[in-house]
Amino acid sequence: MKKQTQYIVVDTAVLPDIFLKVLEVKRIVAEKSENSFSSACKRMGISRSAFYKYRDCVFAYDDKMTQQVVNFTVTLRDQAGVLSNVLTTLYGMHANILTVNQNIPVDGVALVSISLKMGEDGVNPAEITRVITALEGVVEVRLLSGE
Repeated sequence: MKKQTQYIVVDTAVLPDIFLKVLEVKRIVAEKSENSFSSACKRMGISRSAFYKYRDCVFAYDDKMTQQVVNFTVTLRDQAGVLSNVLTTLYGMHANILTVNQNIPVDGVALVSISLKMGEDGVNPAEITRVITALEGVVEVRLLSGE
């Protein structure tokens, strides 16, 4: 009989250090601070066997209550710098840009899909829509999801 997977949330203060070190090794390799799991394990002071034992079972909890994904479609005039201005404005609003997909311009405009991850300190989607709509070269902004 196969055991069913069960997830729990545990304060890291009560966990053995190995779990935090496994998370750190995964982060270090993902950020390319180290080129391999082996060198990252050495840096964190854990054995590779311990890392491989837990790597597929230990994950950081991403608090879904304080972050949300918001999807927009933005119609932009086919002019140099318009998309760059939109992205710079989003950065200034503390939006973490997850994806940007720009279609080839047709009839002088291009449709751009943008997915953002908003944190607690981020501006609400309605404010983003208002600010982006006011930018030069922006024809239309539509909020698709994530209100």
